[in-house]
Amino acid sequence: MPTAEENERLSRVGPGTPMGELLRRYWHPIAVTSQFQERGTKAVRLLGEDLVLFRDRSGSLGLIGDRCMHRRAGMIFGIPEDEGLRCAYHGWRYAADGRCLEQPYEQTENPNSTYKDQIRIKAYPVRQMGGLIFAYLGPEPAPLLPNWDIFLMGGVTRDIGSAVIPCNWLQIMDNSMDPIHVEWLHQAFTDYVMERLGRPRRRVVREGQRDERGWRHMKIGFSVFEHGIIKRRVLEGGTEADEDWTVGHPVIFPNILRVSNAVQIRVPIDDTHTWHVWYSTYAPTPDAPDQTPETIPYFDTPVPQLTASGPDWSLVDNNSGQDISVWYTQGEIADRTQEHLGASDHGVILYRSLLREQLELALRGDDPMNVFRDPAHNVYVELPVEKQTYRFGDAKRLELGGQADKYSPILNQAMAQTRS
Repeated sequence: MPTAEENERLSRVGPGTPMGELLRRYWHPIAVTSQFQERGTKAVRLLGEDLVLFRDRSGSLGLIGDRCMHRRAGMIFGIPEDEGLRCAYHGWRYAADGRCLEQPYEQTENPNSTYKDQIRIKAYPVRQMGGLIFAYLGPEPAPLLPNWDIFLMGGVTRDIGSAVIPCNWLQIMDNSMDPIHVEWLHQAFTDYVMERLGRPRRRVVREGQRDERGWRHMKIGFSVFEHGIIKRRVLEGGTEADEDWTVGHPVIFPNILRVSNAVQIRVPIDDTHTWHVWYSTYAPTPDAPDQTPETIPYFDTPVPQLTASGPDWSLVDNNSGQDISVWYTQGEIADRTQEHLGASDHGVILYRSLLREQLELALRGDDPMNVFRDPAHNVYVELPVEKQTYRFGDAKRLELGGQADKYSPILNQAMAQTRS
């Protein structure tokens, strides 16, 4: 188990922390394009830094510090101009790269003033891809935004959900390295929740037969590959010839889980909050309209709350609610000095080892895993993932995948059409 000092080193993400230095080598999503199309501002907190995302009147994006360099007024009230964002207090205007473009009274008092050229607000590059807006907070030169296959693939329909989880990013990533929790949290616990709600227990259909237990893992395995860690499993009734073992699916270092048709991205807001993004693709229905990044539907995923009378059981009848509940009830930052790891935790141990290794690379000034510099290696980064994992029919195909299916507008519409 980690020492208290090691747990702090792996968990804390603010400026100047070792893990913060590693995570700043990567692009992180900060907003959904369909939710931020018009000119305006949006408060962003990322890796412990408070920032303001803006879209000016030309449609260009910028990400700058949240306080004006003049008298520290909040840039969240900034006025979008044809270029840049103007502070509401005294009119200082900033470009997306942080340059001060205008200081109205200073330039009125002294038309030859060069004072504005001495002022620069904190600013970070932003890029758009696949319906998400990404930011990079690390040292220059900025690496390429990785062209992961799921953001670029054609012939699919997409939706995006998110929630702010009140806990540290690392305990969410630990969960991605833990296949065994599926048969308990997402099966045995689901049946208990159904009992509490007075609803029928779930029955998992496997290969045409009713199976009271659903999935049961007979073997799990993990291996490091060029983009992270591949997770493998053999389920009861299966063999090592199955895709679950021969292909598996990856955790993309440092903070993305890739499953059959989707990714989950764990964005560290600060030490005790994580913006969790569920990004899913589906085979389009015949009447589905063509999507653009601006029209990809967005949905909120509720965080189950503990009340004086106990849990809200209606919010833990699904994978996302169940996962969220066990993540944040470990504490704002899990105390790993109190863990007792076992045979089911080989993946957790391997992931933490990879974190330590890549952390040392970053602290030496070297590029860690998945920092792309060569455009030739970033044309379309295809990831290994099993294609037949969800073999329980369309109604069940994502039920064990950890996505926020209950709240997905596209999946619910498709299921309604299937039932009608």
